[in-house]
Amino acid sequence: MSAAGQDGTGPRLRIAVYPGSFDPITNGHLDMLEAAFGVCDRLVVAVGVHPSKTPLLSTRERLDLIERVAAPLAAQAGVALEVRTFEGLVIAFAREIGATLLIRGLRDGTDLDYEMQMAGMNRTLAPEIQTVFLPASPEARHVTATLVRQVASMGGDIRPFVPPAVADLLAARGALARPE
Repeated sequence: MSAAGQDGTGPRLRIAVYPGSFDPITNGHLDMLEAAFGVCDRLVVAVGVHPSKTPLLSTRERLDLIERVAAPLAAQAGVALEVRTFEGLVIAFAREIGATLLIRGLRDGTDLDYEMQMAGMNRTLAPEIQTVFLPASPEARHVTATLVRQVASMGGDIRPFVPPAVADLLAARGALARPE
């Protein structure tokens, strides 16, 4: 799975970064993670921390949930997984950790338009880092953390859209409607 090192003497790990807020991690994120495991040897899930935003889940909760639901998938795929926070530009973080791939999911044409602009900017800032677009599966295409937060805030049942660990945490807080 590894490519030859830059000096040709040995294998070089393909390190990828999958950035996002993951507030909360959704089944759509899991769909992307499973696809991302197929293109790298090590995947760093990078949770963006923005002091001006008020997230539904704390940074620690997001890190813990990602680790809990993604680690078994990574192990099954034979990919090393790391879950970290970052501030600032994701491309600077990717460069800092030695990543050569930036994973971005695409749900529809709107995502493509936005992500192509971002990929162009990132390529100019860090030409050594390639953006890899992965299409969402039809089953997960409609799932976004924003919509999950909205449904949860209005008392709707988010269980079809999130891993059980997320639903359990929000139910324990009383922030999730109980199925009838």
